[in-house]
Amino acid sequence: MEKKRENYDVVVIGGGAGGMTSALYAGRARLKTLLIEKSLIGGLATYTSEIENYPGFPEGIDGTELMKLFDKQFRKFGVDVKLTDVKSVEKEGSAWKVSTFRTDYIAKAVIVSTGGRPRMTGAENEETFRDKGISFCATCDAARYTGKKVLVIGSGDAAIEEGMFLTRFCSEVWVSVVHDEGIMDANEVAREKALKNEKMHFIWNTGVDSYEGDEILRRVNLKNLKTGEIIPVDVDGCFLFIGYLPNTKIFENLLELDSRGYIVTNENMETSQVGIFAAGDVRSKALRQVSTAVGDGAVAGYMAERYIAEVEVIENDILNKDRTLVYFYNASENEDRTLLTRLELFSKEKGVDLTVIDCYKSDKIRKVLGGAETPSLSYYEKGKVVAESSLREKSDFSFLEGII
Repeated sequence: MEKKRENYDVVVIGGGAGGMTSALYAGRARLKTLLIEKSLIGGLATYTSEIENYPGFPEGIDGTELMKLFDKQFRKFGVDVKLTDVKSVEKEGSAWKVSTFRTDYIAKAVIVSTGGRPRMTGAENEETFRDKGISFCATCDAARYTGKKVLVIGSGDAAIEEGMFLTRFCSEVWVSVVHDEGIMDANEVAREKALKNEKMHFIWNTGVDSYEGDEILRRVNLKNLKTGEIIPVDVDGCFLFIGYLPNTKIFENLLELDSRGYIVTNENMETSQVGIFAAGDVRSKALRQVSTAVGDGAVAGYMAERYIAEVEVIENDILNKDRTLVYFYNASENEDRTLLTRLELFSKEKGVDLTVIDCYKSDKIRKVLGGAETPSLSYYEKGKVVAESSLREKSDFSFLEGII
């Protein structure tokens, strides 16, 4: 079966808070935009019953309801939506090909907002009580358990620090730890504070065997990993902090990832590949919340718009001309400016257009075209490089003799 091909300015992969915000910004900029989501628009936020720390909702708001508002807003700007799974992303000329089962989407810019998923225990009835007593975010859900008893699964930094946060609200916070008494995976400072916290209680050498309840979770059955004994713990809620898995499998050989598999970006949400941006929980960062995903998405959408404007410069001023010289320079450097004056005279003598690319604020056009470090000069004929040279040390244009 031959695949269909569709062209877009921006393709956003992932329909969580970060992805929808990116799509909103791109669509509002009148860019032809597509958002691809493989399952549920709204992402992990839809599993949170009450979000109290998102600005603008002083009484809090249900996660699903908040994501419905996001959904309604970004669609208002004409963004297309496809519910399908992305199989691969690869370079195609100066664009990117985003492949699904039936269609290849060709995009000038791609924004990755694939988020992640909490690591689950795999215990019996776990899916039954997900968001019905089983939570993954203390910051989001702690207030729901004010004055109540909860159980935390895990002993890493996130588990212990979130557990201590829960003690501000809960009457009791019990912690299931797989290690011997006193041993945790958390840093030493957090461990000591937790052991001294009167509201925190530890159940050592245990893991989850099963969950029980009716419409909501009522009991977690722990299993002693040494004796096999089943230890029932009656609770009002259970928080899983045993890891978080970013959805970055298809990007492993394309983008730079950190040691945990999150996408590495700069403050402009730019990844290691020019033209690909990342936003939201999939990005390597300190805090993963709806509010931070929105901030990421806003920056990613804006920077994608700027990048596409630069790509249009490439197409209109360079690739679509019969002959042109392209000078990559840094306008803040005196020597580069002096060279520019000489080049302007040279191009007039030769009767060739001159396109000047200032790389001081943004180096993306040079990187897309593969030009040498500034200052450098390239000569194009009908969209193809005929000759190029760095002018860093040798500031003459002799390499063009016999060519122009």
